[in-house]
Amino acid sequence: MKVVGFCGPSSVGKTTLIEGVVAELKRGGQRVSVVKHAHVGFDLDRPGKDSHRFREAGAFEVLVASPRRMALLREYGTELALPVHDLLAELTEVDWVLVEGFKHAGIPKVEVWRAEVAARRGDAPIYPDDPFVVAIATDRPDALPVPTLRPVVPLGDAAALVAVLHAAGDRLDHDRSRFA
Repeated sequence: MKVVGFCGPSSVGKTTLIEGVVAELKRGGQRVSVVKHAHVGFDLDRPGKDSHRFREAGAFEVLVASPRRMALLREYGTELALPVHDLLAELTEVDWVLVEGFKHAGIPKVEVWRAEVAARRGDAPIYPDDPFVVAIATDRPDALPVPTLRPVVPLGDAAALVAVLHAAGDRLDHDRSRFA
């Protein structure tokens, strides 16, 4: 399967871009999964629901399944930063996995860059020093702080980004056996 990460500071449009890429790949007949990094304490189930009650009672894992959906919730006794490759191993084999966050992971990634957000927050880009960045999606190609030979695509153009990702070919292939 092909794996590509999307990184950049909060509020630059990563989620919106990923939504567009998922839709574009699905239109092309591809099966797509997404791995998203979240902060401590996120919740998928609501207080009062059975899954939440089981988790609150101390269950290590709660798997909720219906004829159309499955969700696995796992509680760790202490904070644990799982490497992205461990999370990828949890997934069913698909054509593409898009990873939001994990900007320091050793996977191919697209840096999402907004000049205005970077200027306001003082964020430096990672593409000049990160060999895993395969493309940059930006609202202002003319305002990139460091020139690059990597493909640069308009932030709102998921189709153009998908074309760049397809052109990357084998570079995006993820071999699970290397991380088993």
